[in-house]
Amino acid sequence: QHWRELRTRHVEDGAVLVLDNISGDVLAWVGSSGELSQAAEVDAVLAPRQPGSTLKPFLYAQALAEKRLTAASLLEDAPTHIPTASGLYIPQNYDHQFKGWVSVRTALAASLNVPAVRTLVMVGPERFQAQLNHLGLAIKESGDYYGYSLALGSAEVSLLNLTNAYRALANGGQWRPIRMVPGGTGLPPGETAIDPGAAFIVGDILSDPYARARTFGTDSVLATRHWSAVKTGTSKDMRDNWALGYSRRYTVGVWVGNASGAAMHEVSGTSGAAPIWAAVMAYLHRTASAATNAKREPSPPSTVIRQPVRFGNELEARRDEWFLSGTAQP
Repeated sequence: QHWRELRTRHVEDGAVLVLDNISGDVLAWVGSSGELSQAAEVDAVLAPRQPGSTLKPFLYAQALAEKRLTAASLLEDAPTHIPTASGLYIPQNYDHQFKGWVSVRTALAASLNVPAVRTLVMVGPERFQAQLNHLGLAIKESGDYYGYSLALGSAEVSLLNLTNAYRALANGGQWRPIRMVPGGTGLPPGETAIDPGAAFIVGDILSDPYARARTFGTDSVLATRHWSAVKTGTSKDMRDNWALGYSRRYTVGVWVGNASGAAMHEVSGTSGAAPIWAAVMAYLHRTASAATNAKREPSPPSTVIRQPVRFGNELEARRDEWFLSGTAQP
């Protein structure tokens, strides 16, 4: 249904992957739009594509874990020119507008590009590339090869690996491989790929409808009736559109675009993959018991604390904010 609606915007292809958070069981694998596609044999769950802004949660999680930033830290969303070996890098926001000083919470939830690039300048492309590899994203080239554009998803990843990386966020930073045959005994061995406190804070940000309002409004399709954390992404020239997110039990990844690499027409973060993601999430939580279990927010780990914060010049509303222990700011 959604793909048929998107055909008027030059969208032929798409893919959906559903994972069980705990076991890693693949519950749904839709690699093609079938008869709507001119490349129906291409499995888009496995095809490498540029992920756009869907890498930002991992970047901010790394910056939080390394105590370079907190969710309340302020970053400037303003025109910037960053010198590189190949010339000046001039990042732009999706809407070509700038919001001024914003907190990390707002920068991530509203998917602002310039603050993300500033964060990568702090972390470093090489260290970020290593973090992505720990999450199973298998970035082929070095961080320096991509440079600061890596913050905006210039490297190619598969929907399979990207969805499983979001599953690591859902599991408090613990990465495990997926399980292709559901119902097996025991869990595959895993590793801590993201600091648990940083993973919790990033999930809290991605579940915050008020923090994303600067870009998406307060009543977007991303707002589910149960607790969920979600991030959208659009690659350069509108060739790929993504929605990745998780509830307490499931992680769902959606990609839409064209197998040929042709650009889509005016497909945004909330009009492309996000409606499909929201529909799948609603279906997964359609029963009363599933919806009830999903409404509870994840429990914070012992390494985070919550504290009231107030911003100078009333840049943002007062709120209670989460911090890693030892990093709280009043």
